[in-house]
Amino acid sequence: MRVLFIGDIVGKPGREIVERSIPGLVREQRLDLVVANAENAAGGSGLTPAIYRELMRAGVDGITLGDHVYRRREIYTVLEGESNIVKPANLPPESVGRNWAVVTARNGERVGILCVLGRLFMKPVDNPWQAADRVLAEIPSDVCIRLVDFHAEATSEMQLMGRYLDGRVSAVLGTHTHVPTADECILPGGTAFQCDVGMTGPFESIIGRRIDRVLETTLTGLPTEFDVATKDVRLCGSIVEVDSATGRAIGIERMCVTESDLPRLEAAAAQ
Repeated sequence: MRVLFIGDIVGKPGREIVERSIPGLVREQRLDLVVANAENAAGGSGLTPAIYRELMRAGVDGITLGDHVYRRREIYTVLEGESNIVKPANLPPESVGRNWAVVTARNGERVGILCVLGRLFMKPVDNPWQAADRVLAEIPSDVCIRLVDFHAEATSEMQLMGRYLDGRVSAVLGTHTHVPTADECILPGGTAFQCDVGMTGPFESIIGRRIDRVLETTLTGLPTEFDVATKDVRLCGSIVEVDSATGRAIGIERMCVTESDLPRLEAAAAQ
């Protein structure tokens, strides 16, 4: 089966390119499942119920989150009530939301999804390796296709998670830095890995935010509103091909959709 994992959706520009491209990508790339990190989908930080529903209508099947999971309090009802969205599993046990989800792909296969937060250069959280072990033990054993979103800052920590889970999950794919890395590979145990799949949003920016605002604050120390930028919008992610019988990855490729690709994809969706 073929799974598309989309990196951090940033603001309205990111949501719009998801909406316009996913139906065509599903057809063109023969995708069985689409999972997206949506922790920055609402104005660049957080997620709302309305945007959650918008992403579902666009063709996203499952959602992972990150360190901005609770930036919008109204998302609590979605985290409590919907079965295809997960919080980072190494947040405190009392936090709102589920640690893992099982979603059904277009080909009928069941896929487990989870996410954990890194600790290097991040806010203090529980041990991500122990959290991953705990969650993997909870997912039903007959769900052999398992996707891990490691939301982390340091590439060394990302690589460590990939090696730690190699052979136990289908893919470990990084998010959070918003910068796509060129290190996609299949690890020796059959786990697809990439440090960071990149962001889905405006690349004429500082990781999705207006350059002038970030530059002003950096040079003067004065606070500004880090508004979401608008130019050079791209959808970045990776497509992982998995052997349904074993849960092992047999291929991974980076995906980057630009605005110039949209007419082709929209035509494909209309066929």
